[in-house]
Amino acid sequence: MMVDAASQNLPGFGNEPIWISLIKVLGVFVFLVVMTLFAIVFERKVVGRMQNRIGPNRVGPWGTLQSLADGIKLAFKEEIIPVLADKPVYWLAPILSAVPAFVAFSVIPFGPTVSMFGHETALQLTDLPVGVLVVFACSSLGIYGIVLSGWASGSTYPLLGGLRSAAQMISYEVAMGLSMVAVFVFASTMSTSGIVAEQQHYWNVLGLFVSFAVYAVAVVGETNRAPFDLPEAESELVGGFHTEYTSFKFAMFYLAEYINMITVSALATTLFLGGWRAPWPLSLWDSANQGWWPILWFTGKVILGIFIFVWLRGTLPRLRYDQFMAFGWKVLIPVNLVWILGITAVHVLRDRGWEWWRAIAVPASITLLVIVVPALMTWEGHRARRVAERAEDEDEAAHAPQTFPVPPMDLVVPTPPRMLTKVSAGGPAAPLPATSRKETDDG
Repeated sequence: MMVDAASQNLPGFGNEPIWISLIKVLGVFVFLVVMTLFAIVFERKVVGRMQNRIGPNRVGPWGTLQSLADGIKLAFKEEIIPVLADKPVYWLAPILSAVPAFVAFSVIPFGPTVSMFGHETALQLTDLPVGVLVVFACSSLGIYGIVLSGWASGSTYPLLGGLRSAAQMISYEVAMGLSMVAVFVFASTMSTSGIVAEQQHYWNVLGLFVSFAVYAVAVVGETNRAPFDLPEAESELVGGFHTEYTSFKFAMFYLAEYINMITVSALATTLFLGGWRAPWPLSLWDSANQGWWPILWFTGKVILGIFIFVWLRGTLPRLRYDQFMAFGWKVLIPVNLVWILGITAVHVLRDRGWEWWRAIAVPASITLLVIVVPALMTWEGHRARRVAERAEDEDEAAHAPQTFPVPPMDLVVPTPPRMLTKVSAGGPAAPLPATSRKETDDG
């Protein structure tokens, strides 16, 4: 049964003064901007350490103000608009990329109910019975900004990058959306605050690890981050969909990328990692999940998610586009569908009074017999066919006639004329080898 935010123990939604809501709006905006500035420096520092170099260290203490300096520089750089660009769409595309990234964070809970200037309010801007779908919808709207930016630039390379990015994001949004279904079944709600409330005793990542793993992979492709940064493959598409953008418009695309990375990390925290709840052993402290402390735990989990993004960028090579799309459609989505079927079966059997081990063993056995075993047999047959085809190709190549001249293996290299005679200092000429004398006589 779905529950909405009003039926949960979260007073403050919809009845606080307007100025409290404005303060929370400002707080969310400041949090995202500060986290973006932090994420840029954090990424450059972590990748620098991985690559055994220093990283930014000139602007501010330990280079911490480098991202702020880069933002100011971008804002005041000269703006160049292509002659063939569609001006209205060219201006609208960065806005469509950046604004949904900010809006998506409006339903993310930062903490429990607190007292703010004498008013009880939740540390969350708003919530809805379908709050998670708001984040999903905002990430879908970001695709329009990418596609329109590539088309409106009036250039071939941005157009190819925009189309490639749209196909990539749509493909991995399907896997990302399916990974949330098991969470909805477990929590019986799509409200973000309700999902956090259901993780009071244990986090969803423990029981839904497969969903968490699929979500983690899908959001990397959704945010166009390495190793799935194919829309910005420098060797193929120069700079991707924003090749023809400069100055502040390019900064908005840059800002949208990092805010999306922060948003999906915050959503992973909300769905799978207990939300704003303190991890063990900090949870043993009675006040750990009360007051303003949960903001600290929530921020720490988000930073952990950002570190995973940076770690992947610094260690994994870029995939081929066909490998990337095949992995999304042929691996992530089928695994997700089977997992959702199994989780739903366990949930229904538990509601009917079955013991937990029996409710898990029966769907697992059916899945093993009906899906896993035939899939393994099919994969083994496919692998055997590939090995046979490879052996056949190698045999054909070995017996194929030569189409180009090949020098003989016993080729004798002739001696250069200046080496035909070797005169020792003050002595007679050294005798030539037999091959050299024969070649000289023939010459």
